[in-house]
Amino acid sequence: MRRPVRLGAGAPQGSGVAFGALIILVVCSLALVALDVAASPLGKRTVVAGLTVLVLMPALMLGQYAPPPYRLPYRWRWGLLLVQAVLTYLPLLLFHYRWLSLLGFLAGAVLLTLPPGTSVPLALAVGASGPLLAATKLIDTDRSALGILLGTAITATTVFAVAHLALLAARLHNSREHAAHSAEHRERARMQQDLHDLVGSSLAAITIQGETALRGGSTTAGSGRERAALTEIVALARRLHDDVRSISRPDGGDLALSEELAHAQRVLTASGVEVRTVLPPRTEAAPAVLACLRFVLREAVGNVLQHSRATHCSITLSTDGTAVRLAIRNDGAEAAPPASGRHGTGLAGLGGRVLALGGEFTAAAADGTFTVTATVPRTGAVVPSR
Repeated sequence: MRRPVRLGAGAPQGSGVAFGALIILVVCSLALVALDVAASPLGKRTVVAGLTVLVLMPALMLGQYAPPPYRLPYRWRWGLLLVQAVLTYLPLLLFHYRWLSLLGFLAGAVLLTLPPGTSVPLALAVGASGPLLAATKLIDTDRSALGILLGTAITATTVFAVAHLALLAARLHNSREHAAHSAEHRERARMQQDLHDLVGSSLAAITIQGETALRGGSTTAGSGRERAALTEIVALARRLHDDVRSISRPDGGDLALSEELAHAQRVLTASGVEVRTVLPPRTEAAPAVLACLRFVLREAVGNVLQHSRATHCSITLSTDGTAVRLAIRNDGAEAAPPASGRHGTGLAGLGGRVLALGGEFTAAAADGTFTVTATVPRTGAVVPSR
C-alpha cells in the first residue's frame, strides 16, 4: 500500500513567513524606542531603563507572539504578559518616557493570550491608557490623543492578525496531516477487508476441495504420488489461509492505540493546543474495542483541529475492569461541530460505532468546554440490530 506524503516535517511555511514578519515588526519598533533613548538626556536612569527594555522586550514579545511549533505553553505566556505589562508601564509612569509604541505590542499580546471575552476589554483599556496618560501630562509628548490611540490600534491589530494567521496556518497544516493519517488508516482497513474477503475465501475453498478429494480419492499404489502432491497443496493452502487471516485482521492491541494517542498529542501540540493525557499502564480489551476507540480519538482530534479554536485539550483513557472509557475535552465549545449527516463520520458516526459494541457515547458542551466520551465494554459485545 502506498503511504501518503508526510506533512508534519518542520514548521508550516505560512508560520515561518508570519514569524519573520513579526520579528521585523518587533525589531523595527524597538529601534524607534532606541532612537527615543538616544535623543533623551543620557542620565544613568535613562540608560539603565533603556537597556532593560531593549534587552528584555524582544524576548518577551517573541515569546508571546511565536506561532507553533515555537509557541510557549499557556501558563508561560501568562507570566510573560505580566512582565511585559510592567516593562511597558513602568518607564511611562515612573520615568515619563515617550515609549508609547510599546502599548500596541502589549494590547496585541493581551488579544493573543487571554480568552476573547476578557482580552477585548483589556486591550481597549490598554489602548485608552495612552491618550489618558498624555492628557494628564504624565507623559511629555507632542502627539495628539487621537494619534496615540490610532498608533496603538494599528500596532495591536497588526500583531494580532499576523500571529493569529500564523496559528491558523499551523492548524491547517496539521489538520491536513491528520486527514492524511486518517485516510491511510481507512485505506489500510479497506485493503485488509478485501484481502480477507477475496484471497481468504479462495484459499478456504481450495483447502476444502483438496480435503474432499483426499477423502474420496483412490488408495492404490499408482496414485501415491498424486495423493502426496494433493496433501502438500492442501497443507500449503491452509498455511496461506492462516497467514492471510493474521494479516487482514484489524491491527488491534494496546500498541496501536498508544501510537494513535502519540499522533494526536503531536498534531495538537504542533497546532498550538496544550495537551494533557492520562493513561493507564496498559489497556486490555478486545481488538474491536481498541479499534473503535482509535476511531473515536482520531475523529475527535480532527474536530478540534478543524472546527474549534481550542487552546487546551485533555485526553483521558481509563478502565474499571469491565469497560474502557475514553474522554476528549477541549475549551473550544463555542465552535463545536454539529453531527455530520454522512454515514460513518462526524459525531453521529462515532455514536453508531460505540453503540454497535454495546457502549455509551456522549458529546456535549458545558462551561466553555466540549467533551466527547466513549465507554465500551472490554469484550465488545455486539448489539444485534432490530
